[in-house]
Amino acid sequence: MIIRRANPDDAADMVAVLNPIIAAGDTTAHQRLFDEARMVSHYITPEYLVCCHVAEIDGQVLGFQSLEWPDPSQGDVPKGWAFIASFVANEAAGKGVGQHIFAKTKEVAIAAGVQTIDAKIRADNVPGLKYYTGLGFKDHDRVVDVPLRDGTLVDRIRKRYDLTP
Repeated sequence: MIIRRANPDDAADMVAVLNPIIAAGDTTAHQRLFDEARMVSHYITPEYLVCCHVAEIDGQVLGFQSLEWPDPSQGDVPKGWAFIASFVANEAAGKGVGQHIFAKTKEVAIAAGVQTIDAKIRADNVPGLKYYTGLGFKDHDRVVDVPLRDGTLVDRIRKRYDLTP
């Protein structure tokens, strides 16, 4: 498995990972499918990017993970916090892809001065909650009744991973 920085040439492969997850509708907060341009702007080259990595096996992208500093317009976020998003292709779930990507993300985060990584996961996303808990993330907040596009209310669990003691 190769873990490397994502670049715009990876956008189509990243869309192929994420869109089936969105279409399934039960493990991501995203509700609108991505095209390549949106993938580039949202995950590969956003303004506040710390890093975005892809996991690749035999030339196939099987997952990606993005870490971003907060947009100042997002409100009062503690200094040194960054937000993480992780996606693994359905066919590669449970095979260690996410753990390998996080090891690289963590390394880059420390070098960039990130102190705490914050993950916001749908409360009904059992695999996502298990993934972040398995990495050592701890619950720190709950956002109640966030509406989906169809009006369904779903809580978000916020987990944190502290990089500094």
